[in-house]
Amino acid sequence: MGKLTVTAFSTLDNIAEEPQLWTGPFFSDATVAYNEQVLAGADSMLLGRVTYDGFAASWPSRSGDFTADTFNAIPKYVVSTTLDHAGWNNSTIIADDIPGQVRELRERENVLVWGSPTLTKTLMEENLVDEYVLLVSPIVLGRGRKMLPEDGTRYTLRIVELELLEGGMLALRMAPAGS
Repeated sequence: MGKLTVTAFSTLDNIAEEPQLWTGPFFSDATVAYNEQVLAGADSMLLGRVTYDGFAASWPSRSGDFTADTFNAIPKYVVSTTLDHAGWNNSTIIADDIPGQVRELRERENVLVWGSPTLTKTLMEENLVDEYVLLVSPIVLGRGRKMLPEDGTRYTLRIVELELLEGGMLALRMAPAGS
């Protein structure tokens, strides 16, 4: 059996939207190394449509480093009921029975969800997330798209690992408390 890991850049106030606009002062070689370690454990990526669109517009033109080469080669599954065609190589659309298809995928391999706040919330509701890897920047933005739910549902997690990275980001690895 595989596992499903959610990873994202986040602010102290749970914002994950457009991290390229606010992670810069806290980004370092240690951030890259940590992300590469997380990515190396994945057999496939599962992305929401908005994240997929952003990645598909950016990553295919890059190569020559571990992240770009892995992103471009790894099987990608995009959850969308509106996308007709997924043009980025090795991409498959999941449009129906999302929880069921994700469960099947998770049974076969290690799945990495990168960003994708809407998808992450759905996966949390279905108890499909085995691990959370958040790279928290010491900044409060005050507004933006939140990474984790704010609907009043309680999710208790346990910290598995934490590391203060050069540059100031906190790498926080957590799992559901019951696992």
